[in-house]
Amino acid sequence: MAGLSVIIPASNEADEIGDCLAALLASNPKPGYGSGSIPVPMPIDVVVVANGCTDKTAETARAYVPKFKAMGWDFQVIELAEGGKMGALNAGDAAAKHRARAYLDADVRLEPTLLDQLARVLQSDKPVYASGQCRIVPPESFATRAYARIYARVPFMTHGVPGCGLFGVSAAGRRRWGTFPDIISDDTYVRLSFAPSERLMLRGAYSWPLVEGFSNLVRVRKRQNTGVQQIEETYPELLRNNDKPSLAGGDILRMAVSDPVGFLVYTSVAFLTRFGRDTRNWSRGR
Repeated sequence: MAGLSVIIPASNEADEIGDCLAALLASNPKPGYGSGSIPVPMPIDVVVVANGCTDKTAETARAYVPKFKAMGWDFQVIELAEGGKMGALNAGDAAAKHRARAYLDADVRLEPTLLDQLARVLQSDKPVYASGQCRIVPPESFATRAYARIYARVPFMTHGVPGCGLFGVSAAGRRRWGTFPDIISDDTYVRLSFAPSERLMLRGAYSWPLVEGFSNLVRVRKRQNTGVQQIEETYPELLRNNDKPSLAGGDILRMAVSDPVGFLVYTSVAFLTRFGRDTRNWSRGR
């Protein structure tokens, strides 16, 4: 039966979860299926997994129960005492009602058309990985604004389907792995579980924020790099699906000339990520 489960891991996201859920509720058109001019409404199941929270994430999410009921979608909030994204994803998977899955970070905002597009393509009986057009939220701090200008131009963001904070898999795609392993980078692990030809970039877009401030950029990028290294060492067979091109020398020069401030900030973050002191303090630092 057609349907989609949306799993949202959330740890101390009381300030974010409401807007995330409101964006889902604003989906237009509502997900449907069939070839007729009036599609059959598609069952949608939204699972928020509040993990290790010391704030009102779960309470804030539960306030949306009536709105999801009015939408005709199933909605539930699970609370886990222990924090950890992998545990939250696995708990969400265990509670999900549909085999096609979308995994959504609480600080991501879907634009109205994206959920319908995502739900439709994930009904395929083939292994499919899909995401939308990633739009970086305009940063507030000087350092993050400068960093974002260059980050938006690197191959990871311009080539393929990056799936920053949002990716979905068909039922056949979800069978590529069992439970989420105890790793740092769930998005890299899932993306590389699919060949480039199995990944779909949809027309719909979503908003995704970078962390604010230079030191937070260094911490988060260090975490990202460590996560990628972990997958390279633990799951080397997945590297056959890595289609990200290297940044050519000419591209680097053009970036440096066209935006010297952005290039300086970006390369400084990269340098400190590689050679700076590792504090293992990897909070997002909002």
